[in-house]
Amino acid sequence: MAELRTIKIDGKEIEVDPSLTLIQACELAGIEIPRFCYHERLSIAGNCRMCLVEVVGGPPKPAASCAMQIKDLRPGPEGAPSEIRTNSPMVKKAREGVMEFLLINHPLDCPICDQGGECDLQDQAMAYGVDFSRYREPKRASEELNLGPLVETHMTRCISCTRCVRFTTEVAGISQMGQTGRGEDSEITSYLNETLASNLQGNIIDLCPVGALVSKPYAFTARPWELSKTETIDVMDALGSSIRVDTKGREVMRILPRNHDGVNEEWISDKTRFVWDGLRRQRLDRPYIRENGKLRPATWPEALTAAARAMKGRKVAGLVGDLVPTEAAFSLKSLIEGMGGNVECRTDGARLPAGNRSGYVGTARIEDIDTAANILLIGTNPREEAPVLNARIRKAWAQGAQIAMVGEAVDLTFDYDHLGDDRATLADLAGRDLSDRMDAGNIVIVGQGALREADGESVLAHAMKLTEALGGKLMILHGAAGRVGAMDAGAVTEGGLKAAIEGAEVIFNLGADEVEIEAGPTVIYQGSHGDRGAHRADIILPAAAYTEENGLFVNTEGRPQLALRANFAPGEAKENWAILRALSGELGQTLPWDSLAQLRKRLIQAVPHLAQIDRVPSNDWQPVAMRDMATASFVNPVKDFYLTNPIARCSPLMGELSRMAAARQAQPMAAE
Repeated sequence: MAELRTIKIDGKEIEVDPSLTLIQACELAGIEIPRFCYHERLSIAGNCRMCLVEVVGGPPKPAASCAMQIKDLRPGPEGAPSEIRTNSPMVKKAREGVMEFLLINHPLDCPICDQGGECDLQDQAMAYGVDFSRYREPKRASEELNLGPLVETHMTRCISCTRCVRFTTEVAGISQMGQTGRGEDSEITSYLNETLASNLQGNIIDLCPVGALVSKPYAFTARPWELSKTETIDVMDALGSSIRVDTKGREVMRILPRNHDGVNEEWISDKTRFVWDGLRRQRLDRPYIRENGKLRPATWPEALTAAARAMKGRKVAGLVGDLVPTEAAFSLKSLIEGMGGNVECRTDGARLPAGNRSGYVGTARIEDIDTAANILLIGTNPREEAPVLNARIRKAWAQGAQIAMVGEAVDLTFDYDHLGDDRATLADLAGRDLSDRMDAGNIVIVGQGALREADGESVLAHAMKLTEALGGKLMILHGAAGRVGAMDAGAVTEGGLKAAIEGAEVIFNLGADEVEIEAGPTVIYQGSHGDRGAHRADIILPAAAYTEENGLFVNTEGRPQLALRANFAPGEAKENWAILRALSGELGQTLPWDSLAQLRKRLIQAVPHLAQIDRVPSNDWQPVAMRDMATASFVNPVKDFYLTNPIARCSPLMGELSRMAAARQAQPMAAE
């Protein structure tokens, strides 16, 4: 780190790193500098000129604070500290001038603009502008772009800050947006009017400082001051992105990202952002019982009595789904194992070693990727399994990290060495002497596609051996938000899914919609949506979705996180843990808790590290025993990014995005 340098900002002396820009130094001093084009996670454009400050002893004009570094400042007379002024008459006049120019062509449609109430231009025009305009000529108009069903454009409002262009190019890794023309004719546009082919494109809505890019599904449905805001976490993938859920009455109106440097920075995937319309459709809002081959509505006492009658004295198995909170998985385990049954959360057949946290979580943190020297991907497509993690790997690649892949060759938005697509390649790598490549910054990322076959444990053993040889860290990339928490709670059976349900007369299906249950056993389904699990069920117990109950989830790096209730479940649907507690009473095996707080206390007694909310516990390294491995190729687990869970499959918007993605992948036919 460079030697600190003393500077004076508005008469206050502070010590800062000389490599910082003036705008960053001002933020450290607690002084807010207005900006439109500058963003902490994007490259510097320096084109809006709103962040002007006065450099004392410098040129007789204001300087753009985002594009000038501290080391470029001249010292004052006789070696005195360099001085910056952010509130002088020169700065005030310059900012008023910049704001006047920005508003020359900007339409005055604040009353109908979706950004009204949370618009940077509106706020800064009030704070730094003037209350009149000298411009009397007609305003310029621009044609709207068709960027797809997610982002609605009003390009007449655009102030050419280029944040959207820089985000799509640098973070999302696509090159479909750019700026053409000069002066008054300059405009942001998409290449050949293409729609955006990225599952991170919704982030440009947050980045746009004006109303030029707004959310198409949310447009004209609510104003920001009408919404109740709840800070929670996402369950669409296992990354555990920090989000904010905005509700109006009982309905979710939109989902926005929250900043969390250790997990998602400030980005979220399009599925996370736009899946909320699936929370309203095909909901299970009352219990059902199957009679004469058809499901009929029932009351809660009827349904619980029927479920208890079906379970008593019979061999019972429990399945834990992908979106289930840890408390519910622990409740089901306690209930079913108390009846002598088995519980299994690895419903996709993943060979994750029970009790070995270094084997089903790994030892790497998500933020370790930022400083990685080499990253090896095994049997995974992070662009589909965890788009925000893929953007983080791209950032590491842009900073010089070397990426290699063993598995299906796919477009990951960055360059990588494709070493091979089969297990033989992995075995060859694990058998080499890699002492010359040893580096603490090496990371091996193993996807679920590598672990789902019968030899999954052997694949994991080879990956762990390879991690040791590289002297780095291991990350297991999960696809299910509830998987790690359920593994921590011990919701596993020796032998996996097949052993758990073998010979079972009754299967209690807790939100497991990605598994096919053959005819024969009685199925009790507890979940939120009328998906595959409900279709197979004999008794349906309607439960809350992830925005409708408080729950604990553990993300792919092993970080316990709290999801908070933002709205209430529809109709008669109840919280997952409460349903299982009520059922245990009907069975005469009452679970020893009457509230979520008591349940969490028991859970933490059983699994102490779950008390470390938002911290990543360290895992003891326990290598898995080496076994023979097959030679087959790895197959990535996600076939359709937009339809991976019941909430997404009930979303019309996700269905439309899935059709568009399939059409893009279809090979164009040559004209005859």
